[in-house]
Amino acid sequence: MTTPSDDFPEGPRPVQPTIPSNLTGVPDSAALGSTLTTADSPFSAAPTSAVSAQPAGKVKVRGRLLKLMLSMSVANLAIFGIWGAVPGILLPLQVQGIVGDDPTAKAGALAVIATIGAFAAMVAQPIAGTVSDRTRSRFGRRAPWMVGGVLIGGLALIGMGVGSTLVQVGIAWVIVQIAYNFAQGPLSAILPDRVPSAVRGTFSALSGLGLMLGALGGQIAGAAFATAIPAGYLVFAGVALVVLVLFVVLNPDRSNRGEPKPPFDFVAFLKTFWVSPVKHPDFFWGFTGRLLLFAGYFMVTGYQLYILQDYIGLKDKAVALVPLLGILSLAGTLISTLIGGPLSDKLGRRKIVVIVAGIILAISLVFPLVMPTVTGMLVFSFVSGLGFGAYQSVDTALMSEVLPSKDDFAKDLGVLNIAATLPQTLAPGLAGLIVVAFGGAYTPLFPIGIVIAIVGAFAVLPIKSVR
Repeated sequence: MTTPSDDFPEGPRPVQPTIPSNLTGVPDSAALGSTLTTADSPFSAAPTSAVSAQPAGKVKVRGRLLKLMLSMSVANLAIFGIWGAVPGILLPLQVQGIVGDDPTAKAGALAVIATIGAFAAMVAQPIAGTVSDRTRSRFGRRAPWMVGGVLIGGLALIGMGVGSTLVQVGIAWVIVQIAYNFAQGPLSAILPDRVPSAVRGTFSALSGLGLMLGALGGQIAGAAFATAIPAGYLVFAGVALVVLVLFVVLNPDRSNRGEPKPPFDFVAFLKTFWVSPVKHPDFFWGFTGRLLLFAGYFMVTGYQLYILQDYIGLKDKAVALVPLLGILSLAGTLISTLIGGPLSDKLGRRKIVVIVAGIILAISLVFPLVMPTVTGMLVFSFVSGLGFGAYQSVDTALMSEVLPSKDDFAKDLGVLNIAATLPQTLAPGLAGLIVVAFGGAYTPLFPIGIVIAIVGAFAVLPIKSVR
């Protein structure tokens, strides 16, 4: 049974629309039906993403949809605050405190820990999505994993704070990666679960804003805990736990205990780690573009502290500059994010925004290359914020429209999120390996990042199902 709501005042729609197996259509309702599946909540986690195709002229972002959008933005802020603070600031400082100030030693140690943690994240995301898609509980299929993930991840962060050896820190970091990815994967599936296609650009913009505010704000807040790393881990863990619990409480899902579970094929699941460019070319190109753009960006920003210390030459004064760089990045991000998503909805185009954003990212990396000074880093921070904010404002909307399966939203988004999580966590390690390979030189990071960002920007061109 369906009922009208403040969010969709035009009234009820058929309960079981026919939905194509590949949600890659244009961003309106031409190819999809639309429905509300329960009177308890207009945003159920129905396997068919029932509200995903409301006509653009009839969808209004208000009421429960507005609450969902704002609270998901805050949830992204809380989780990505951890990804901004820990691998960007606190973990490098902790590693440096264990191995010393030698550039080669600390870069190599960070590379090992970051690489192991990155592969843990890569495996955790699609597993979390697959398990979430098949979960049946009175709280729906996403909430149990979001809450459980931030709880276990928080305990692991506290464990990192008391670690005194690289082995202890590395083991705790792996648990942190797995646990928070088990929260982040189901959270990312909220968009195709509950958000109409016609407003996914606006939704993605605010959601992406939360992501960027978290990642950059995490760097700023992380710098404040530079001399109290265990306390920093405790604060970030506590904030994430409170925010995700509130998200679940404020946006309750319906019970799905009576729903049949989709069949699970272990061999097919293993194959999802390889995205076939033949069977799902749009998904493949979307994954590739995201992977490369994130890698080009986080190769520098994820290694920012050591760059400031050893490339710019600030040494112990480097941490003090991090908040200013973060503020400049936030300013650029706010400008481009608030413009990019709504503009994408108005134009009905996603790819052009992604391409322009990638070019801006590449340009930003030129400044510290030709100006290895504080000024060069300040300009880089603002311009990269413009580029990455514009990209993030439409990326989620574009990705949600190239998912291969209507029954495996969380699993497919989990695979896509590898392309986001892997560069963020692996980039410091990859940058460290490059620095070590070039005898302690930082200069190669920037031209390599420029090439990667440009290739990533144009990787979305072959996508045919999204304009």
